[in-house]
Amino acid sequence: MKKLFAILLCVCMILTVVACAPATNNNGTTEPEKTEAEYKLGMGVVVNMDSSATGNAQVDATVAAVVTDKDGKITHCRIDVAQNKMDVTGGAADAAQTFKTKMELGDDYNMAKYGQSMDWNGDGKVLEWYDQAKAFENYVVGKTAAEVASIATKEVEGAGYIIAADDALLSAGCTIQITDFIAAVAKACNDEQGMTFKTAEEFTLGVAAKTTAAESVAATADKDGSVNMYTDFAANVVAGGKIIAAVNDAIQPKIAINTLGEIVNKDYKDTKRCLKEGYNMAAYGQSMDWNGDGKVLEWYLQSAEFSKFVIGKTAAEVEAMATKEVEGAGYIISADDALLSAGCTIQITAIKAVVAQAATNAR
Repeated sequence: MKKLFAILLCVCMILTVVACAPATNNNGTTEPEKTEAEYKLGMGVVVNMDSSATGNAQVDATVAAVVTDKDGKITHCRIDVAQNKMDVTGGAADAAQTFKTKMELGDDYNMAKYGQSMDWNGDGKVLEWYDQAKAFENYVVGKTAAEVASIATKEVEGAGYIIAADDALLSAGCTIQITDFIAAVAKACNDEQGMTFKTAEEFTLGVAAKTTAAESVAATADKDGSVNMYTDFAANVVAGGKIIAAVNDAIQPKIAINTLGEIVNKDYKDTKRCLKEGYNMAAYGQSMDWNGDGKVLEWYLQSAEFSKFVIGKTAAEVEAMATKEVEGAGYIISADDALLSAGCTIQITAIKAVVAQAATNAR
């Protein structure tokens, strides 16, 4: 009996050792055990309309998404720019115009081809915009919000460009103006509405922006026109093909024009998420009580509910989310009672499209 007990004890000890042993890969080498860690996903948007001039309405919206660790240091960063331009010669406004971000344009942005005057590091070449942006993304990994905000810059004499003063970043090929990059990344790091998540898995980060000009109207002799290039943004953390953290936001800049194509006024306050109660959906959106619970949440709260709802979904599943049209109103809202009951009764066609795209873009 004692012998049998000893044998059983030995077997249990062996099984315990095997169970606790580090995992081995196909090459026979051991891999360290993965430990769950806490992170935070944040997004920041910086809008600039300074390039608008007679004949050209322009909104440059720089979006940055970051993942920071428990110490506030960046582990992942993604940047894009929705550089939306519209020809408004003679007061025209094209409501059907489509737009691509700088990342989406890729080589067609033509910085390498036409930007040779921007060879500020003197290495004889100018990288495409997306390569320069990726160099900046890599550069800020390991930095905190304060360290990003204090990145040294210098003005290119005679050109007015504000570029990096650090030779390491310049040598990596990032010679473009980085003021909005710095501001957007620092804002993303300090995003108070960001989403905290825990994981032991390897993950990727994606960002996306989608613009529509559908509400733009041309100028007439009696009334100024309005160029409304509205952009939705999304940032997703993806692991195993599924979203594990998400944030979305939107901007509604308006540029007033006259029949000469002159810029009469430029109106922009902040992103919908940053405006919070200042967006006034709760105050003036009572007609949007599509779930019949007697209240309408502010836009940023509805946005947050959508972000929670997509956790665990793939890009394809987000894109395929069921919707329905509100009879007589033309709004396309969620058809899922769970999302509606959570208070997300806003139109979600643009939101689900940009969230799906951000998941697809994750790298």
